[in-house]
Amino acid sequence: MGIDRRSLIGVGAAAAAAAASPAMAKAAKAAKAVNPAFPKGFLWGAATSGHQIEGNNVNADTWLAENVKPTAYAEPSGDACNSFELWPQDLDLVKAMGLNTYRFSLEWSRIEPEPGRFSIAMLDHYKAIIAGCHQRGLTPMLTFNHYTTPRWFAARGGWTAADAPDLFGRFCDRAARHLADGLAYATTLNEPNLPQVIRAAIPPEQLAKLLPLFKASAEAQARAMGSKVFVSGNSIAYDDLDALTARQIAGHRTGRAAIKAVRGDLPVGVSLAIPDDQPLGKNSIRDAMRDKQHKAWLEAARGDDFLGVQNYERSLWDDKGKVEPKSSGDHNLAGAPIFPDSIANAVRYAYSVAKVPIIVTEHGVNTDDDALRARFTLAALGELKKTIDEGVPVKGYLHWSLLDNFEWIFGYKMKYGLVAVDRTTFKRTPKPSSSIYGAVARNNSL
Repeated sequence: MGIDRRSLIGVGAAAAAAAASPAMAKAAKAAKAVNPAFPKGFLWGAATSGHQIEGNNVNADTWLAENVKPTAYAEPSGDACNSFELWPQDLDLVKAMGLNTYRFSLEWSRIEPEPGRFSIAMLDHYKAIIAGCHQRGLTPMLTFNHYTTPRWFAARGGWTAADAPDLFGRFCDRAARHLADGLAYATTLNEPNLPQVIRAAIPPEQLAKLLPLFKASAEAQARAMGSKVFVSGNSIAYDDLDALTARQIAGHRTGRAAIKAVRGDLPVGVSLAIPDDQPLGKNSIRDAMRDKQHKAWLEAARGDDFLGVQNYERSLWDDKGKVEPKSSGDHNLAGAPIFPDSIANAVRYAYSVAKVPIIVTEHGVNTDDDALRARFTLAALGELKKTIDEGVPVKGYLHWSLLDNFEWIFGYKMKYGLVAVDRTTFKRTPKPSSSIYGAVARNNSL
């Protein structure tokens, strides 16, 4: 079942706004001490994913998961943002903000709706988006798989099936042969370590209450498909996380090799969910929990051209387990405190293990207070710039998300977008934060 860790886990123009939060004000003040200029050629972008914005992705595992009973989803995705039709407007928005990069994803179930049957029309659709990026001077960054998989893949056991890596490799080969020429960067998988992060973050007693619903829904999905199992690509209900990790790492490597075989000079990586894990008190288990959540993937990333880091939260670990962080400062829409230095800490840690260039492929905040979004983003960028000044090779920052979109089990309640979307007319309305973030991008400087 789909699940979103962004909510379950819980300086200049920004200076006045930052005063509303002690944490933000401190970060903004600290940012003044750094060199405000980012490296030449820095990637400034916004990120999206297919299922969350396209709409009517009826062949996907998640579509089925949304619509069976019981379901863990608050509402179905439906038309989403209608970006399957309105993607030119989305690219225009990215360009108008002053950004230079757009990250989006392929929908595997559209391209390969049946095993081995590939749609040229759908491949051409994504090829047109890549061409649209170039026409607007945008750098196209493509995720080959952002959680969702075809129904037939899930009905075979999804990523738990022995031949899953080979099937993903076949998809990457076919997609790359059609699309790779126009790409600037590619990631194979989006946050494949998410099940480990979620399992670590949720208290055992809460997890015990959640898992029965996920498993009951998975059984309903299998019945709907007439299959023995149905394992969706965005799930926490895996029985053997170590086996899952090994299989997905194999899939990443197979996919990377397939893409590289088509175009060897195309930078390929993987995007990981990296909380800002911090120790608390003596004998903290922080390091052990880091290893459990990320180590295998960070070591696997050493063979990549870059690593995508995605951060939304801070986790505190004492000698017994996770301790919820407390703050008198700003909180997101789900009530969790937010910390502008979390992204910088996550980047430092990821680079210390993976030792490859870093691109922040997602970072943002779930809030309906756009002034908070603006000051949080600017303060976080100041902290990120410190890591660059320290010598960490950070090549870009992509904000999540371009649009207020479908946020998995929470439906449309969460607000991460730089742009609001009317759910009936699909009218896009840029928020003030988009201009503030865009000004940094245009100047390549804080």
